[in-house]
Amino acid sequence: MPIPSSLPRSGNLLRVACVFLLLMLLAACSKMVTLQAGLTDMDANEIVLALNRKGIQVDKQKSKEGVTLLVKDSELSRATETMNAAGLPRRSLSNLGEVFKKQGMISSPMEERVRYLHGLSAELESTMLQFDKVVVARVHVVLPERIAPGEPVQPSSAAVFIKYRPPLDEDVIVPRVRRLVASSIPGLSSDDGRSKVSVVMTPGEPPVQGIEWTTLGPFRVAADSAAGLVLSMTLPFLVALAACGYIAFQAALRNPRAAQVLMKLAMRRAAKDQAKNEDAAPARQGT
Repeated sequence: MPIPSSLPRSGNLLRVACVFLLLMLLAACSKMVTLQAGLTDMDANEIVLALNRKGIQVDKQKSKEGVTLLVKDSELSRATETMNAAGLPRRSLSNLGEVFKKQGMISSPMEERVRYLHGLSAELESTMLQFDKVVVARVHVVLPERIAPGEPVQPSSAAVFIKYRPPLDEDVIVPRVRRLVASSIPGLSSDDGRSKVSVVMTPGEPPVQGIEWTTLGPFRVAADSAAGLVLSMTLPFLVALAACGYIAFQAALRNPRAAQVLMKLAMRRAAKDQAKNEDAAPARQGT
């Protein structure tokens, strides 16, 4: 019995469809790249939270060197922009105990002074970050110092830089920051000392607009684009289905047996319509 020629063609079409589906699945999978490495668990969790709010999936891996965060290659630029807007990862701040840890038996007065200034600034910066919407905080402290023998002692002062996420009422935050810093530095607790604390506040860039994501089969797309994607995928499918139906109909017409069956069905349909018209004619004449 000869094998119909349509079977090899059907097999080829099936293989082509499988290859096309495989290519689509591979295109949906992006290469994972390193976003940040050597992070602490707390910093990594903060970054993951910020990125997940923007619909960015993050792969978290732990090692001896710290936590490594991986994102899709296509999401790297958006993830970096989101981290910069949120001021992440936060700068590692040293506490007073770590700064004043001596490496040798004896420390010079200069070393002790530098350690103290650095530790005091770091402690104040860490406190500033506890304010809501504060992204970055830097504090520069100047303690009383005599530049040269016989010259007057330079009084204490401080400069504070704060970058925040708007909206934030600067008129409310600035006095609190000035009072907090002045109370932490010797010689600035008075009203005159508070005036020597300069505070500069600048708004950061508005955060990246969040995107609502949804799952469509094996793909993860934006919710606003899901309807258009379904429509763009459905129309070619319907066109292909209609083309297959037309091809099948044309093939059936070329088959003598199929043509006879179609002819008989058409004749039966025509006979039924004619019978209905004949039955309805006397009724119309009587009215």
